Amino acid sequence: MTARVAAVALICLCAAPSFAQSEESGAAEMSTVIVPVVGSIDGINAVHWKTDVVLRNDLGTEVEVALILPAAPDQPAILTSIPPGESLRFTDVVGEAFGLPAAISPLVVQTRGRRSVTVMASAYAVRGTDSSRPQPIGVSYGDPGYAPLRVLHGLSFSESFRTNIGLVNLGEKEARFTLALQRIPGRNLALASVSLPPSSIRHTSIQSIFPLIPSGGGFSVLVESSAPSTYAYASVIENETNAARFVQPSFAPVIEQRQQQVAGK
Repeated sequence: MTARVAAVALICLCAAPSFAQSEESGAAEMSTVIVPVVGSIDGINAVHWKTDVVLRNDLGTEVEVALILPAAPDQPAILTSIPPGESLRFTDVVGEAFGLPAAISPLVVQTRGRRSVTVMASAYAVRGTDSSRPQPIGVSYGDPGYAPLRVLHGLSFSESFRTNIGLVNLGEKEARFTLALQRIPGRNLALASVSLPPSSIRHTSIQSIFPLIPSGGGFSVLVESSAPSTYAYASVIENETNAARFVQPSFAPVIEQRQQQVAGK
């Protein structure tokens, strides 16, 4: 298997949606993968966060692929093709591949056909010539459906760690998120509500959502969404090294859903 740099394989950089004409005519099927967040942004401790993306074609034939940043200005898209058995690496996908000086957005990867290429993404902090250990980002293959309540486990906010919460709305209507901070299941320490317009993301510190949060670890956040095509994630970062751990949401058990409904009344 060989890997190619993105600059060699790019066909064009254009405005999304990339495969709109084919979809409207019904000429081809399309598979979709969602990377909940990619970015090229400045962070605390004088670091700059970047995201690398790798696409691997294990499908046996050459495929056409589109990468779209739905929450970036003008929703830019990259169209390219990947031969069978090869991989395509986008180093700093936002800053270098899309050419945006600073942006944060979910990434939509569309493969023409019934099956998607394999998608891998990782984020890391750069300061001078040093970079932190890459943080693998969990991706979603296909539409996960409507999951009104999800939970983010293992969150910390202290002198040693900080946590960012990410909320994503890829739907066509405004979405409302209700967040409950917990240490013990079923016991809410704080509640917050956030509304997001279509095709948008909010990536912010946990204490900006819950300003009265006590420092410590072992926190969980229950996230209730009012609409489909929404995503939630978290990132726990070690302050000294900027080494980070991506937190994918899990589906909340029925008992937690009921407790959340009662707490919201």
